[in-house]
Amino acid sequence: MRLRKIIGIFSLVVVLGATAYGYMMYRDIFSANTTFSENTMAVYIPTNATYAEVQELIRPYIKDMDKFNSTADKKSYPANIKAGKFILKRGMNNNDLVNALRQPVPVNIAFNNQETLQRAVGRIASQIEPDSIALLKAFTDKTFLEENGFTEDNVLAVFIPNTYEFFWNTTPTKVRDKMAKEYRKFWTKERLAKAEAQNLTPLQVSALASIVHKETVKTDERPRVAGVYLNRLKKGMKLEADPTVIYAMKRQSGDFDQVIKRVLFKDLVIDSPYNTYKYAGLPPGPIAMPDISALDAVLNPEEHNYIYFCASVTNFGYHEFAVTPAQHEVNRQKYVAWVNKMGIKR
Repeated sequence: MRLRKIIGIFSLVVVLGATAYGYMMYRDIFSANTTFSENTMAVYIPTNATYAEVQELIRPYIKDMDKFNSTADKKSYPANIKAGKFILKRGMNNNDLVNALRQPVPVNIAFNNQETLQRAVGRIASQIEPDSIALLKAFTDKTFLEENGFTEDNVLAVFIPNTYEFFWNTTPTKVRDKMAKEYRKFWTKERLAKAEAQNLTPLQVSALASIVHKETVKTDERPRVAGVYLNRLKKGMKLEADPTVIYAMKRQSGDFDQVIKRVLFKDLVIDSPYNTYKYAGLPPGPIAMPDISALDAVLNPEEHNYIYFCASVTNFGYHEFAVTPAQHEVNRQKYVAWVNKMGIKR
């Protein structure tokens, strides 16, 4: 009887101990273990990160690292680290936290209005893991350029401004190949036919669209501006587009941060293949990243007889259009007078 009693007490102690241990285990794994007050927190884990590096990255957001480490060990996380962007939610327990760090989420990258390839890849690099040097190398790879019909002068055309989904730790070649795929997708049979109807290749459309894009921010005016330049091309005239002169000046100086509001007569003689006052035809490549409205404006231009246009001083943001040089001179003098009145020297 006494032996049975001792065995019963021992068994009870074991059960209570096991229950207590089980409770502590449950508490360590399933109790909330975050410190942040925001609903979510993004964590970026670089490629080939060690567990120690992960710990440092998440430490500001974890209340009890020892309990997290215990759960991570039980779930074999330290030996199976993934790179990427991860979302932690307020109030997550250690089990949820480890699971969240195993599920990378995509990021949406966007870019527009970039004037050079270097700036385009820099904008992308600010949103994903690969740096701008690696991205630039991918986009200027000789094989890639040759296989896709690009040159370093016109490869900026491969970027169709939009929002694209990538994993944060995607590779430079995957970014590049995605852009090339989207470029080919953009150039549908219908768009190719419209380009051909204008006697332009897709790359030439991009070059002209970049000028249209720079000439006016008003999307409803872009088909009319495109029509002017197409009329000049058909007549064998030089494009004489101020944005190409500004681009040539920036390219020559290497300073694309400078703001040039006024093109002077002395600027028109700058010796650059991008200067359409000096050289006939289209520039070697886009002078900026044209958006879709500018591209479609070239493909769907307004049909008219206008050859000239000048910034309007009564309808700001828009332009005054003219058929003859005399009409244009009237508009130009109004603009020059306004610029002088405003004290705009450069």
